[in-house]
Amino acid sequence: MVYNNFMKKQISDKVINRLTLYHCILNDYIKKGEEYISSSQIASLLKIDDSQIRKDINLLNNSGKSRVGYITKELKTSIETTLGFSKNKRAYIIGAGNLGMALAKYDNFANYGLNIISLFDNDPNKIGKEVNNKKILDIKDLPIYVWQHFIDIAILTVPSQYAQSTAKFLVNTGIKYIWNFTPVILDVPDDVQVWNENLMGNFLQFTYNIN
Repeated sequence: MVYNNFMKKQISDKVINRLTLYHCILNDYIKKGEEYISSSQIASLLKIDDSQIRKDINLLNNSGKSRVGYITKELKTSIETTLGFSKNKRAYIIGAGNLGMALAKYDNFANYGLNIISLFDNDPNKIGKEVNNKKILDIKDLPIYVWQHFIDIAILTVPSQYAQSTAKFLVNTGIKYIWNFTPVILDVPDDVQVWNENLMGNFLQFTYNIN
């Protein structure tokens, strides 16, 4: 799991996913001026069991009481501390196509400690341009930039036919973490961690029961 390397605790992927959803809810409550939130309120919004909420929150060593209510700001901070929001993760987007450009424009990543520095591509018509104040650079220059800027993560958004060769190139530059948005299972060394963002798999799970 990619994120475990940024956390003090070992927490499963499913729990991490739920905690990020709790964090979104807490943000909304805080914006509305709500000082407290109960596990039952979170459970109702997410349509999951109340006991699961309490079990997840117990992992945070939060001082709130489930029956009285959790202090929204304290619980939000506990989630951020546990999931490592405060540790800045620097990333490059590899592939300045439609998906790569869309991710570059998504400013909310910064709220979770992900700092996208630049994009890389091999299209001369794109190199030198900017998207959301992030410059598109020549992929051939990636090794020197990785070394200069101490990059943690490569976000891979290239066309599927170039995914494996690009992943090999990333590994050779010293990248150890790849967030893979391509529909390709990458073959990488054991010391390189890959998180596959299975967009179609998620879509099919969501629509499986639609007639």
